[in-house]
Amino acid sequence: MPTLKQLQYLVALKEHGHFGKAADSCYVTQSTLSAGIRELESLIGVTLVERTRRVVRFTALGDRIVEKAHRVLREAEELAAIAEASGKPLTGELRMSVIPTIAPFLLPRLLPRLRAERPELKLYLREETTQAAIESLRHGHVDCVLMALPFPTGELDSEILFQDRLYVAFPRDDPRDPPEWIGPDMIDESKLLLLEDGHCLKDHALAACNRPELRASATMMGTSLHTLVQMVDNGLGLTMLPEMAIAGGILDHTGIVARPLRSDHAYRDIALVWRKNSPREKEFRLLAELLRSAAKVPGITAHAA
Repeated sequence: MPTLKQLQYLVALKEHGHFGKAADSCYVTQSTLSAGIRELESLIGVTLVERTRRVVRFTALGDRIVEKAHRVLREAEELAAIAEASGKPLTGELRMSVIPTIAPFLLPRLLPRLRAERPELKLYLREETTQAAIESLRHGHVDCVLMALPFPTGELDSEILFQDRLYVAFPRDDPRDPPEWIGPDMIDESKLLLLEDGHCLKDHALAACNRPELRASATMMGTSLHTLVQMVDNGLGLTMLPEMAIAGGILDHTGIVARPLRSDHAYRDIALVWRKNSPREKEFRLLAELLRSAAKVPGITAHAA
């Protein structure tokens, strides 16, 4: 039977596309990793990787084996998690991805609470766009994801923590007299600034407005919410921001005015997501409750459990 170490080497090579980099990620020498993959090929009697001086190319069967290997390695990790979860919950290591439109605004409030209430929890964080975070979760690189819904997650479990309302932000010297609420019809599509593709907040904002022409007209894209705020503050247009960013002080020391968007779906659901049937499901639901409780601060709308 193939060993877990051989499967780990194969998955690392697929991920990095380079023997040296794959070996470094596994903390072994390149010759050790190469020999392990050759032993795997010899064991199952097929070629998985075509090797040349410049290119590492997986065969069609090699790609299929890699997909299976991901699942086997994930199941092996969860075997250990079963024993750990049977003891004291939320102790030991937990790897969580957080999307960029949540991480800088929510984590400063959440982490001190987690450190105080769960001092034995070693939380490792990585910031990734939504699709990258979902892929990391499916491949077992992380245990859960803090993200925003709706988003097509497939066969994953989730628990909604709270709703995060959307606001329209524009320069203080905007010639219009803004009302307390901004309707989608009031948004000038020629001035709308959005995040670049890959950020789900862009799709949430456009869906909330329900104006297809906005997507085609928004030509200037920002790489982060802080970049968009600087562009708006310099009079380049207007944008949409989540409530948690405003509550987190993103508009401090700017001349920007923000008003809530009036729409039936003018919010995104902040959720914790994990793999379906995970043996740590009870832990994740406990973590979700802790996150929900810690997020009950002014400017954030709590979601009923």
